[in-house]
Amino acid sequence: MSANPATAYVRFNEVQKSYDGENLVVKNLNLDISEGEFVTMLGPSGSGKTTCLMMLAGFETATHGEIFLDSQPINNVAPHKRNIGMVFQNYALFPHMTIAENLAFPLHVRNMSKAEVEQRVNRALEMVELGGYQGRRPAQLSGGQQQRVAVARALVFEPKLVLMDEPLGALDKNLREQMQFEIKHIHESLGVTIVYVTHDQSEALTMSNRIAVFDDGVIQQLATPEELYERPGNAFVAQFIGENNKLLGIVEEVDGDTCVVRTEDGSIIRALPVNIPGKGGKTTLSLRPERVTVEPPEGSCPNVFEGQVKELIYLGDHIRTRVHVCGHDDFIVKMPNTASHKNLSVGSNVKVGWQAADCRALDAS
Repeated sequence: MSANPATAYVRFNEVQKSYDGENLVVKNLNLDISEGEFVTMLGPSGSGKTTCLMMLAGFETATHGEIFLDSQPINNVAPHKRNIGMVFQNYALFPHMTIAENLAFPLHVRNMSKAEVEQRVNRALEMVELGGYQGRRPAQLSGGQQQRVAVARALVFEPKLVLMDEPLGALDKNLREQMQFEIKHIHESLGVTIVYVTHDQSEALTMSNRIAVFDDGVIQQLATPEELYERPGNAFVAQFIGENNKLLGIVEEVDGDTCVVRTEDGSIIRALPVNIPGKGGKTTLSLRPERVTVEPPEGSCPNVFEGQVKELIYLGDHIRTRVHVCGHDDFIVKMPNTASHKNLSVGSNVKVGWQAADCRALDAS
């Protein structure tokens, strides 16, 4: 799985990991990451993403397979000799040291001169907008400032690869969003390769060049944020990335780029066949709420159904509407906040419609 295998800077080759000798936490992982990429490993708890990061860092050992860094095998290379920057969720700053001493630590380990250490520390702090904080201690900084120091420390010795393990998990929502953009801008300005681990889909979509969606120790899909959201390859990815209407059914007919699906309540829906077993097979239909039109013009949609409004939630720029349709009470429609929708109310009967190309027929799992 690679954008360009010939130029892979990080490579996982048939990597497996088991802690008990029987159950595989990571199963036959093949993943290539190009130099300068920002790749996020995204998935629920226990999916194997953090284990992959720890194997790359050298804190865990692969049970099988080989990991390469800049074309060199690193399975038997000690963590401190891999020249990798690390940022953790808990910051891992030394509380008894000043901010300057925290940043200088990895430079002293590399036997840099006093003048170069001072220059690099100052430059790293300026990069995260903390110039002038050299003499403070971690306890004197806010959580967001501490996290910036942790990022600066990971970058201060100018590694080509930085690993980040849920680095924003301890921050509040606003600060987390601010730090997402700061890390993204640092990546863009430095061109460093970043491998990032999170379970937060919005974080992954905001920051990454590519996202590897993990489940049960396997990459379910590796793609750009736009492709993952717009063109999920299976039902797990469709459900995990963004909000999604899920309808179960049986494939009645397949005709080129369209298939006909009969849902559990007997509704007939035209959809795009993506990952189906063929006629007679079970499928999960995936439809994004913003792709659904309320009261579509006559003849504009191949799929039009009568529904009833169950809930209206005002969210400023759009109205999140829960509709009973096709036998489901939790069918979600995101409507733009325009005058044409002001007359809707709970209990209203309403028509909803969508294009076949926006409704993806995926595996039945």
